[in-house]
Amino acid sequence: MTNIASMTGFAESTGSHEGLRWRWEAKSVNSRSLDLRLRTPPGYDGLEPAARKLAAERFQRGAFQISLSIESSEAGRGLAIDPVALASAVKIAREVAAETGLAPARVDGLLALKGVIVADEVGALDPLVRGARDAAILESLGLAFDKLARERLREGAKLAQVMGAQVEEIARLTGEAGSLAAAQPAALRERLSAQIKELLDGNAIAEERLAQEVALLAVKADIREELDRLAAHVQDARALLGQAKGVGRKLDFLAQEFNREANTLCSKSADIALTRTGLALKAVIDQFREQAQNVE
Repeated sequence: MTNIASMTGFAESTGSHEGLRWRWEAKSVNSRSLDLRLRTPPGYDGLEPAARKLAAERFQRGAFQISLSIESSEAGRGLAIDPVALASAVKIAREVAAETGLAPARVDGLLALKGVIVADEVGALDPLVRGARDAAILESLGLAFDKLARERLREGAKLAQVMGAQVEEIARLTGEAGSLAAAQPAALRERLSAQIKELLDGNAIAEERLAQEVALLAVKADIREELDRLAAHVQDARALLGQAKGVGRKLDFLAQEFNREANTLCSKSADIALTRTGLALKAVIDQFREQAQNVE
């Protein structure tokens, strides 16, 4: 059973504390590193360092979008004006009106600016009360992250099935290429002999000379090393798909190695059937790499 994880998933959690209710939403997609973007209401910016730590404890890679929405009870809800923010907004509005000749900003427009009106309970909290509130909110975030981790594992199991089938197809095509390659020397000999007879007006070439030329061509077309490396990469891929999560980078690198050997195989091919097999191999490898980029 595989334990690899996808980097795609979504989870949410809710919580409450002394009349305050909240909801976390957490979603992730693939990324080369751990990238966390956190959106919180005014007054909750201090949660970010702890939120990043919680994410780093559970995930290795992924681009995360985390959002917190807050809903207070009617009894505890209140609004206040930030005088500094309002004064700055008024000053800017007057300067713009003087420079452009436009009508001065209205009060409702100024109050709608972000940061001018704040929830008064946010600024009035005692440090101990704020600490207890933040601890409860972060505990809820941890639950959301745990759900997201389980969702990523479920997606990872699906990825492993798809990639496992692709690895087996790579193994089959590698075997097929080996069978076709074994027939290359005879085909090269027959083709070269026919070409020489045509050039020499039907006259035959010395058998020893023909054998030498065929041997040179066979060496250039020898793909045994490429086949051996492809077979070894298949074994590595099978092993990685059976490991725990965190193998995404290794699988991506392995896909590059697969592709390098398939390219060389196609360039050495002296047979149309072998070339077709090599191209089919490249197509499957490309699909494998696309899936590998979604693995954590």
